[in-house]
Amino acid sequence: MTAPKTTHDLSISEGFIATHPTAADLHRRMAKRPHSAADTAKALDGLPFAVAYDILRLAAREAVEKGETQRAIEAMSGLELHISGLPEAEEGRTLDIRAALMQVITALYIADGKLNSGAAAAAAATLHLLARTPKRKDAAFIEILASLLFDLARLHSSAGEFRQAERDMEKAIRLYERLAKGDAERFASTVIDALAASTQVYHNRIRQAELLAHYQAATLLYTAEMNAGVEEAADRLVESLMAEGDTLRQMGRCREAIQYYTRALKLLRRIEGEELTLRQLRLSRALGEAMLHVGAMKEKAIHLLNTMLHKALKINAPDEHARISDLLDNAGKPWLDILGLWHKMFPK
Repeated sequence: MTAPKTTHDLSISEGFIATHPTAADLHRRMAKRPHSAADTAKALDGLPFAVAYDILRLAAREAVEKGETQRAIEAMSGLELHISGLPEAEEGRTLDIRAALMQVITALYIADGKLNSGAAAAAAATLHLLARTPKRKDAAFIEILASLLFDLARLHSSAGEFRQAERDMEKAIRLYERLAKGDAERFASTVIDALAASTQVYHNRIRQAELLAHYQAATLLYTAEMNAGVEEAADRLVESLMAEGDTLRQMGRCREAIQYYTRALKLLRRIEGEELTLRQLRLSRALGEAMLHVGAMKEKAIHLLNTMLHKALKINAPDEHARISDLLDNAGKPWLDILGLWHKMFPK
C-alpha cells in the first residue's frame, strides 16, 4: 500500500462542504462490503443529488487517507462508464451524477499528485458533460462546477500557473457565494474555506511577479558582463533567460516566454555548438511547450516537439522523452485550454 496522501485544499477535504446528514450513514453501509459498478449505481439511484454527491466525496476522501487513491480512480471511472451506458445517461440527474463522478475523479488525480494529465483529462470530461446543458442555475450544476474550479485552482497553482489559479478561484468563490445564499447551512463554511485558500494563491502570484523582476535584473547584469568579456557570463545569461522564460510561461505570457527561450537557445548553441545537448533539448522542449499555447504557432510547436522526441532517444534522455511525449499526446486534446468552455457554461 502506498503512503497516505492528503486532500487538503481540495473539494473532497473534510469540512470543506457540510455533509448531508444521511450521506455518512449510507456511505458506511455501502463500504461494509464490495460493490460492483452496477450495485453502486443502483444504491445511488433515487437518492437526492446532494446525498449521492457527498457519498462519492466521502468514498474518495477515505480512499486517499488509506493510500488507495488509484483504486478509487479505477472504481469511480468504472462506475461512470457503467452509468454512461444507461438509457437515461444523457439527461437529468443521471447526467449530473456522471459529471459529479468526473469532478471527484479530478480531485483524486490531484490528490495523487503524479498524473496532472489525468487530472486535466478528467476536468475536461467534467466540463464537457456540464456543457451539454449549459447556462443552468440549479444547485447541482453550480456545485459541480464550483468544486471543479476550486480543484483546478489547486492544479494550476501546483504547476506555478498562479494567474490561472487565481482566475479559477475567483470564479469558484462567486459560485459558492451564490449557493450559500440558497443553502447557508451547507455552503457558508465552504465560502470561508475557499476565501482562505485564495489568499495563498494571491500570495504566490505576488511572489512570482517578484521572482520575474529578479530574473529580469539578472539578465541585464549578465548581458552587460558578457559584453564586457566576463568569463562564464554567457552561461549564466542562458540560465537566467531560461528561468525568465519559464516564469513568463507559468504566468500565461507565452509569447514573451518564446522570445526568451529563443534568445537562450541561440546563445546556448554558440556556447555548446550545433550538436544537440541535454540542455538544448530541455530548452527546445520548453520552447515547444510555450508555442503550443499560441494558436498560430501550434503546428510549428508539434513539429518541433516531434523532432525533439526522436532526438531525446538518440542522446538517451528518457525523462525528457517522457515529458515531450506527454506534451504531444495532450496537444490535440481539448483540455489544453481547460476553461475554453467557460463562456458557454457560467450561469449569468
